[in-house]
This record gives sequence, structure tokens and C-alpha cells, in this order.
Amino acid sequence: MKTAVLAAAAAVALAVTGCTANAATSPTGSGAVRISVNATDDACQLSATSAPAGTVTFVVANAGTKINEFYLLEADGQQVIAEVEDIGPGVTRQLVLNATAGKYLTVCKPGMSGNGIRAAFEVRAA
Repeated sequence: MKTAVLAAAAAVALAVTGCTANAATSPTGSGAVRISVNATDDACQLSATSAPAGTVTFVVANAGTKINEFYLLEADGQQVIAEVEDIGPGVTRQLVLNATAGKYLTVCKPGMSGNGIRAAFEVRAA
């Protein structure tokens, strides 16, 4: 009985934490920003193209049929700042980082190959 109650409580907690915002949001006073990323087999759509410096969480949902990856690269596209790999179809993963002001590229890599789908991203001074 106790195990069933604990399992039910864990399922409720998991369901509640799976909800994500559709736009960049900053909880009052925290400075943290959440950006939704909708990754498919042929698109990489972010809810915002910039964020203030500080804690940024990219919430990456794979709505495609291939395993996907998400990267934040330096503007020259050569250096990886942060990444989250092996995002299976139907899976949502988070990439949390302390972002410094500058220009970057976001990249979704459906099928985990090639140069990926790239877009400019800016982190503004706080």
C-alpha cells in the first residue's frame, strides 16, 4: 500500500514538472530565463532569439522522428559552449547554463549528423 501511494505521488510530481512555458520567461527576482525549443526533423524553433546574461534554461522538446541534439555555439560556429545530446522522439530535455553576454548560434541536429539547423542567438548584458 505504501509503495502504491509513493508511486502515485511520484507520478503526479513528474506530470507537474513536465509542463514548460511557450515563451522566454524570467521568474520574479531570480534572473533565470526559460526558452522553449521545438526540435523536429527539419526545423528548430526557439521561443526567443535573445536572453539577458545569467542563468538560461533551454527546454528542448523533440517533436520529430529522429534522435536530436541541441547546441549553443560561439558565433563562429567552431566552439561548443553547451550541449544536450540523445534527445529521443517525444522526449524533452533541459540545457541549463550561465550565459555571458555575446553573440552565439543555436543548433538542432536531427539524426545527430551534419551541420544541423542553425540560428543566431544573442545574450544581452544584464
